[in-house]
Amino acid sequence: MLVLLAIVLSISTFIAQGEIKIDIPKAKSQESKEKKRVEVLIDKQNRIYFENQPLDLQGLKSKLEGIKKEQLIVLVSDKDSRFEGFVKILELLQEKGHENFAIGTHKE
Repeated sequence: MLVLLAIVLSISTFIAQGEIKIDIPKAKSQESKEKKRVEVLIDKQNRIYFENQPLDLQGLKSKLEGIKKEQLIVLVSDKDSRFEGFVKILELLQEKGHENFAIGTHKE
């Protein structure tokens, strides 16, 4: 069940347009269970974005409080970003009891 949990169908248009440059890892397959989702991004400089708005971990924490546990959250991290930021976001999700998340990748 956890094998394909972390794979996502696509990346939002603002990344494709280059507004926030993120070079994410590639995977052989991608899937998405829901069309409506919330995206949390980490760019190369380890800056965090929630729905295209830059914020810090405390700001992200308050944004996550307003999201239902059933809502899909897609974590997209630049392949050159520090893993520490990614882990901190996962800890926030765990703290909130939010288990419906996926990791964004590009299809090879």
